[in-house]
Amino acid sequence: MTTTTTAVTTTSTPGGKGARYVFAHYMVGSMTHSEAVTDVKDALDAGFDGFALNTHTVSPTDTWNTDALEYLFSAASETNFKMFISFDMSWGVNVADLPAFLAKYFPEDAYFQIDGKPFVSTYSGGNTDNDTWNTKFRQPLMANYNITPYFVPDFDNWSGYPSGFFAAYLVVDGAFTWESGWPAPGQTITSVSDTVDQGLVLQAKAAGKVYMMPISTLQFKYTSDGNHWYRIGESNLPERMQQILSVQPDFVEFITWNDAGESHYIGNIWPEAIAGSPDIQAYADGFNHKGWLQVISPFISAYKAGVTDVSQIVVSSTNSSSDSLINGSIWYRTLLTTASCSSGIQNYEQAQDAMNFAIILPQSNTTMYTITVHSNGQQIGSFAGKSGLNWQTVLGLQAGKASSQVVRVVDSSGNIVASAVGTKDVFSQSNDSTLCNWNYEVVGLS
Repeated sequence: MTTTTTAVTTTSTPGGKGARYVFAHYMVGSMTHSEAVTDVKDALDAGFDGFALNTHTVSPTDTWNTDALEYLFSAASETNFKMFISFDMSWGVNVADLPAFLAKYFPEDAYFQIDGKPFVSTYSGGNTDNDTWNTKFRQPLMANYNITPYFVPDFDNWSGYPSGFFAAYLVVDGAFTWESGWPAPGQTITSVSDTVDQGLVLQAKAAGKVYMMPISTLQFKYTSDGNHWYRIGESNLPERMQQILSVQPDFVEFITWNDAGESHYIGNIWPEAIAGSPDIQAYADGFNHKGWLQVISPFISAYKAGVTDVSQIVVSSTNSSSDSLINGSIWYRTLLTTASCSSGIQNYEQAQDAMNFAIILPQSNTTMYTITVHSNGQQIGSFAGKSGLNWQTVLGLQAGKASSQVVRVVDSSGNIVASAVGTKDVFSQSNDSTLCNWNYEVVGLS
C-alpha cells in the first residue's frame, strides 16, 4: 500500500466550472493483479476517470476483498485513474466499522478526492438515520484519523426519498441515486424517467451539495434461488444519455463495469469472480458487452465538454472505430419473449422482441446516411440518419441465424460504410430447461 497522497480537486458547488468526472461502478471480487491492470487500462481507454469500488465486507479475513482492493489501487497508482470506496450497505455492514476500514485506503495515491477530502459512496444505507451516520461514521473519521470524508451516498431506500433529502441528511456532501437508472418495474412498457434526478439536482444546488447521476443498460438476473427479473434495456442507454446531457449533473456513474449477476456489465468479466455462481456463468459467459463502449466513450467526452443534446455528440479520431468517424452498437436478446419460459421472469411484460441500435454519425453537408435494420433476412426498419446520436428500438426481431441479425449504415451513394452483424442466433424456445436467457448480445459497428 502506498503512502503518498495526491489530491484531485474539483468544485463542490453544483453547476460550477470544475472538472467533470465519470465513474463506473465496480463489483469487487476475486481477481488477479494482471486482471486489475487490464480493467484500469480498458476503463481509461474508454474515457472513464475511475471506479466506484463496491465492497460489502470490511472483515480482514475476507482476503479476496482486501487482495482485490490492493490490486486495483496498485494498478491505478501510476495513472490518472482514480478509485473510491462504495459500501454495499444492503449486506448489513455496520456503519461503526467503516472508519477504520476506510482509513487504510485513503492514503492511496489513486484514491479520488474533492478538495483534499476522500470521496465515499454507498449502495443503499438510507434505512440508517443521519445521527448514526454522523456519530458512527463522519465524526470518528475526523476525530480518530483526521479525515474529513466527501460523502455522496445512495440513500434512495430512505422512506421519504427524494423530497427533503438534504434537510434530513445533513451529514452528506451530495447524493447518488441507483434506482433512477432504469424505468420502474411493472407490467407496462415505459421509458426511463429523470424526475428524481431533476429534483435532486435542484435540491443539491440549493443546499450547496452535489448530485451524481446513474446510467445503465439493463437488468437481467436468472438464478436458481428464484431471482428471475428484467428491467428494461431496449433503449434505456441512449435515453439516459440524453437525460444526463439535459440535467447536467455534477458526476455520472455507470452501472456497472462488471456486474455479471445483473447483466449490466460493459467491461471484463473475470472467471474468478463468478466461479462459485454456475447460474450466472450460464447466462453471462460468451456475452461480451464491450460493443456498448463505442457509444459510451463519445458520450463521456460530450458530457465533460458541457454538451446538452445527443445531436452534438461526435466521434473523434481518438475514440473512433472506423476512418469514417462513425461509432455505434447493436443489441438484441437471443430468446424471443414468446418463449414458454419467459412468463417466469418478473416484469417480462415490459420486454419487446426488437433489434436496438445506437449510432453516432458525423456532421456532413454533402453525405446523407440511412440506417437499415434486418432480422432473419428481412428488413424490419429503415431510418434517415442525422448528425450525432441516433437510436431506435426496432420491433420485429425474429428467430434466425446470427448472420441474419444485421444493422447497416449506408451512405447516399449506396455504399455500406459501417455495419454490425450478430454473433448469436435468435431462438423461439430455450434449449436449456434450467435457463431462460434474456441477456443481451451486443455488437459494435465495424
